[in-house]
Formats: sequence, structure tokens, C-alpha cells
Amino acid sequence: MLKNMKAVLFDLDGTLVDSMWIWREIDIEYLGGFHIELPEDLQSCIEGMSFSETAEYMKQRFGIPDSVEVMKETWNRMAWEKYTKEVKLKKGANEFLRFCKEHNMRLGIATSNSKELVTGALKALGVYEYFDAIVTGCEVEHGKPEPDVYLEAAKRCNVLPKDCLVFEDIVAGILAGKAAGMRVCAIEDEYSAHQRNEKKKQADYYINDYHDVLR
Repeated sequence: MLKNMKAVLFDLDGTLVDSMWIWREIDIEYLGGFHIELPEDLQSCIEGMSFSETAEYMKQRFGIPDSVEVMKETWNRMAWEKYTKEVKLKKGANEFLRFCKEHNMRLGIATSNSKELVTGALKALGVYEYFDAIVTGCEVEHGKPEPDVYLEAAKRCNVLPKDCLVFEDIVAGILAGKAAGMRVCAIEDEYSAHQRNEKKKQADYYINDYHDVLR
């Protein structure tokens, strides 16, 4: 899997850290503040969207009176405590990151989350210094499944797309990595269990956790 690879790029939520549970709680609380019940299709509708794209979508769909910037600030505030105190790395992730650095591989994050929450979580987990690049969907023109965020991460890591291995937990992210011309490994996550068969079909590899790679 790692043969001839010069960089390893990770999505964050559900891929590098177990954090997808946070957003269902936040969506329920946030929409509840406007007396709106969480629709069951919301997660699938916003999958892969950047933080800004998600805010724009929810503002339009639910008629949220706040501005997009105020919405994003509110979500950051609601999620900060959980990301800096409760979120944990996926099994084997710390060992795998250390292995990559020991073998002189560049490491990058390509995420739909906000820069504030990504930075806060990585620092709290003690792995921030491992990464050569952190790119969010808000910094590029299009969110996943478009390849923009992965192409930018490769550029900042100073490697060609063909020399990158991507780890992803959802189909939109897998398609983004493939569209960027990269090899993609899908990782198991309970919040995308309904996509398991499609993930295995679209990705080059599939793992349950990072111990699978190290073995």
C-alpha cells in the first residue's frame, strides 16, 4: 500500500479521529434552537461539503436567519470542548503517523471541517507537529467529491498527486481522492457503515483500523 508513496493524506472526521457522533448532537441542538427537527437525510445531503458550503446549504434549506459566518462561529463554539477534550484518534493512528514520519513521508490533512477545530483537536491529541499541511474545504473552490482539497494538500506537501496515498471514511471523500489521481484507502467507521460496500468498490484498499496497515 505504501510502496512508492511520498505523502499520506488524511481526512479528519471518521478517518483519523472518531468524531462523527459530535455533529449529530450539534445538528439536533442547533436546529432545535430554531424549533426545527433534525431531518434524517441531512447527513447524506451535506456529505463532503466544506464548513462554508454546509452553512450555506442549511441557511437556505431551513431559512436560518443568522449569517453564514455567524453559523460557522456558533458551530465552532459548540464543538470546541468536544474536539479538544473528548475526541480520540482511531485505533493505531498514532503509531501509523509515527511510522510515516520515521520513513520520511510527508503528512497532510484534507478536511471539510473548520481550521479551528482541526488544529484544536490535533494539538490536544499531541499529533499536530506530525503534519506538513492542513487544508480545509473552505480554502479551495469546491468541496468533496471534487478533488480540490486533496490537490491543494499535495501541493503544500510538495509532492505529485500520483505519489500520494489518501485515507477516507466516506464515498464522497474516496471519489475526491481518486479524482485527484491518488490511491485511496477506505477505513471502517460506524457512521458510514451503510456505505461499506460502495466504499470497498470505489477505494483501492480497505482497512478496519491503522493496525491493519502496520501489520
